Amino acid sequence: MELALLYSGGKDSSLAALVLDGFYDVRLVTAHFDVTDDHEHARRAAEALGLPFETHELDPEVAAEAVETMREDGYPRNGIQRVHEHALEEVAALDVDAVADGTRRDDRVPSVSRAFAQSLEDRHDVDYIAPLSGFGRNAVDRLVEETLDVESGPSEEIPKADYEGELRELLREDGGDDAVAEVFPAHEQTYVRGTLD
Repeated sequence: MELALLYSGGKDSSLAALVLDGFYDVRLVTAHFDVTDDHEHARRAAEALGLPFETHELDPEVAAEAVETMREDGYPRNGIQRVHEHALEEVAALDVDAVADGTRRDDRVPSVSRAFAQSLEDRHDVDYIAPLSGFGRNAVDRLVEETLDVESGPSEEIPKADYEGELRELLREDGGDDAVAEVFPAHEQTYVRGTLD
C-alpha cells in the first residue's frame, strides 16, 4: 500500500517514516510554497534514510493567509495549523492509500483533531495515520537517540524543511526581522543526518 508522509527532515517525521516503512510503501513528501529552497534539506535527509522523496507545491494564498493570521495573533499556532491541514488535504489528493505525519501526543501545533482526520479520510478515501500520536516528547526523544543521527539547535540556525522556514521568510519580507521575532518564540529544531548503524 502506498503511503505519503508529510516530511520535514526533522526527528519526528523521520521516526514516523521508520515506524511505517515496514508496513507501507512510504513516500516522503515535503509540502512547500516555493518561497525558499528549504525542501532540499528534506531531500538530503530522505536520501540518508534511503526512502523515496518528492515535493508538492502548496497554494500561495494559504501562505499569505497564514502569515496574516500569525501577525494578527502575535504567535504562529493558528497559521501553522492552517498550513498543516492544507498540506494534508493536498497530499491526500495524491494517488495514495494513506497519508501520515509526525505529530506527537504532546504537540501543540500542528495537531490533527479526530473530526479533521475522519473528514480527510472520508473525502479522499485514504487512511490518515499519526504513528507517533501515542508517544510523548520524552519517549520520542529516547527512540530518536537510539535510532537517528540528529543535529539540534535554535530554529533559525538548523537546516529544515518545515512550514516555519517559509512562513518566517514571508514575514521577514513583509515586516523585517522584527516581525519574525514578534511572532515566533525562540525554540529548538532538529535535522536528521541519517540513521545510527
